[in-house]
Amino acid sequence: MAEFLIGSHVSMKGKDMLLGSAREAASFGENVFMVYTGAPQNTRRKPIDELNIAAGKAFMTVHDQRAVVVHAPYVVNLGNTVKPQNYGFAVEFLTAEVQRAAAIGATQIVLHPGAHVGAGAPAAIAQIAKGLDEILGAAQAPVQIALETMAGKGTEVGRTFEELAAIMAATAANDRLSVCFDTCHTSDAGYAIADDFDGVLNEFDHVLGIDKLKVIHLNDSKNPQGSHKDRHTNIGLGTLGFDVLNAVAHHPQLTQVPKIMETPVMGPDRKHGVNPHGYEVAMLKAQKFNPNLEADVLAEKPVDEFLTRE
Repeated sequence: MAEFLIGSHVSMKGKDMLLGSAREAASFGENVFMVYTGAPQNTRRKPIDELNIAAGKAFMTVHDQRAVVVHAPYVVNLGNTVKPQNYGFAVEFLTAEVQRAAAIGATQIVLHPGAHVGAGAPAAIAQIAKGLDEILGAAQAPVQIALETMAGKGTEVGRTFEELAAIMAATAANDRLSVCFDTCHTSDAGYAIADDFDGVLNEFDHVLGIDKLKVIHLNDSKNPQGSHKDRHTNIGLGTLGFDVLNAVAHHPQLTQVPKIMETPVMGPDRKHGVNPHGYEVAMLKAQKFNPNLEADVLAEKPVDEFLTRE
């Protein structure tokens, strides 16, 4: 089998920080993983020397974990021209975030491009490009900013491949930009992921270039194509389905691209639910869907047993 890079979004907190993230990923059978360097809903961050980097990297080496991806917090909006007072802080924060990503060994930091909040996409695209040039000019680190494909809810920018291409074309640092392809978002934006992923990938290649695709967010969607909703669900339980997402996970053109799941916990709520990532990884490794996924996860059936039922 070709190399298969699969992981999920794991926590990074407390004293363990990167080491805890790597341990959590290993417990799910993952060889790549993604983290926020702090809470996603704010910009408070620990100093680099408190991220427990040496121990985390050592654990990753021993457990053959190939990559850690950083996701920038979604509260930072480079595209907001309506409140220019926020722009300087966004640039300053993201410059430091690139440096944190480099320190933990990440080569990709995923960024929601931004939202135009009523000023129109062209204005936002111009300001996002300006901000990216400032950030990458100040942070001379071996890290690419991976602009994420967005669902198009509200005034989001990045809902089409052409919008991402426009941002890249307007920057001087194009070689330090890449793309994070979110399967849920791209379907919700109107692309035919469920019916013709190869066709969508070919379109991506023509507009942006397949070499720009450096991270995949492997998520099922609660909503149909073109809904512009951005509601993730578990692998095989949404409108994309297991067969489609399994084909993306094992696609021969994407073997070197980390596939990161951002699927929700199963159960009554986030606080009392069960994390399904180990089970989803097992299905994708076996390339076999478990129709009893939710029941088995909630029963916390051992992962090595839950695919054996005929």
